[in-house]
Amino acid sequence: MTYRCYELDPSAGRDIKENIYESLAKKYGMSIEQAKANTQNMVQMAKNAGLDYQMDTLILTNTFDAHRLTMYAKSQGLMKEMTERILRAHFSESKHIGDHQTLADLAVEVGLNREAVEKLLASDEMTAEVRADEQAAQQYRITGVPFFLINKKYALSGAQPVEVFVQALNKVIAEDEIVVLNTEDGLNCDENGCEIPKK
Repeated sequence: MTYRCYELDPSAGRDIKENIYESLAKKYGMSIEQAKANTQNMVQMAKNAGLDYQMDTLILTNTFDAHRLTMYAKSQGLMKEMTERILRAHFSESKHIGDHQTLADLAVEVGLNREAVEKLLASDEMTAEVRADEQAAQQYRITGVPFFLINKKYALSGAQPVEVFVQALNKVIAEDEIVVLNTEDGLNCDENGCEIPKK
């Protein structure tokens, strides 16, 4: 699985005074109470999946630099570890993931070099890579997260139970199954040429 960059609110500032409930109430034209109730549903889904979401103390921020860091981690073979560490820091530990020092600390935890990460965050490195992912999301008409794209063809939108993923993967396997019509030995070819089978 490969994580892709997607910002829910690219215009967000780094330091936001509103809490998550105030932000959702304003965005969707609902009351604070409704925002809390809707958020509690997500918290319960997370809990069922073994995740501890602390929404009351979650710190809203611009996530662009966090995305740049994950793209750098990808170049170092640590994208999954970096992404999951940032998500846990944001949703469970109430850390400010727009803050460069916080991001550098998290990067060191997963095995990245602090000096290299600090240099990255102080520059505009990995900006093009993040933007490329976001442009691809626009082309696929993705408007929210989570969004799962399988084989660049099959999509699942929103938080779904395990059973939905199993059904989707079974459908993908059934529709994309390659049927071998000839089981006799033959030439085995790739980009380097063909290998004559041994008798």
